[in-house]
Amino acid sequence: MLDKCRFIMKKYNLPEEITPLVEEPAMPYLVSYSQRGIPFQLFENQSNKIPFNQNEWSNLLHLSERTFQRYKKENKKFESIYAEKILEVLLLFKRGKEVLGSNQAFYDWLHVSNIALGDVEPISIIDNTFGIKMVQDVLGRIEHGIFS
Repeated sequence: MLDKCRFIMKKYNLPEEITPLVEEPAMPYLVSYSQRGIPFQLFENQSNKIPFNQNEWSNLLHLSERTFQRYKKENKKFESIYAEKILEVLLLFKRGKEVLGSNQAFYDWLHVSNIALGDVEPISIIDNTFGIKMVQDVLGRIEHGIFS
């Protein structure tokens, strides 16, 4: 998979190393991807680690499913505004995995109403930066044993 990612990086003249994107995020990589965009193939390679389906990604990115399918078919690059959101969600999943033990456990947690978030499912608010921050705060409280 890493070879495939490197091929994509060269094709789109993006930074060579892909691993830091999610595994060990470094600010220069995050800034670069959020500014230059993310090719669909790279998005797919990174997002296959988490259980979101195409419909859920479409909702999170505020793209119609048809537009999302076109991005896939044409291997289009997600523009800056979408790239930033993708990176935020990938990093949120990394954090959720650290706190809850697995991507699946975090995914399941996202679909259960949470009192600390106003009795809404966390999935319903992570389509924007403020919602992601709120979910991160709750994860921090869970990590420290504070009722959330």
